[in-house]
Amino acid sequence: MEHMYLSSKNLLVAGSVLSFLVALLHIVLVIRPKLYGYFGASKLTELNEQGSSFTVWVTLGLVVMFVIWGFYGLSGAGIIRQLPLLRVALIGIGIIYLLRALMLPSDIVKFAQHARPLRFVILSFGSLLAGLLYLVGALVTAK
Repeated sequence: MEHMYLSSKNLLVAGSVLSFLVALLHIVLVIRPKLYGYFGASKLTELNEQGSSFTVWVTLGLVVMFVIWGFYGLSGAGIIRQLPLLRVALIGIGIIYLLRALMLPSDIVKFAQHARPLRFVILSFGSLLAGLLYLVGALVTAK
């Protein structure tokens, strides 16, 4: 019997919440593009200052992607109707987050060397957490 807090539903809801929060962060970036540099994307700040709409479109594309990921988490949790290719999508989302989390060791080392701010460690750890929530949630569901 699985622990009530570690149910696939709770794991996937938590992963979904993280995805929606990441989408919200990207909406903030569209509204306040100077924050791109704060999150390590100074090239996007420069493009935006040059009047390029590229940054807005790419960021809005990421908003849509993270919102869809959030809905897949809710679907896997049984809160909304089942979306197509649900299990494959949940595993894929988990893997993508985990791939992003591969930056965590480097971020920790650079933070320890005072070469990178703590926020980079937090973002990479968040990716690790989200990836595990989606992946374990999907695999627990498969039992």
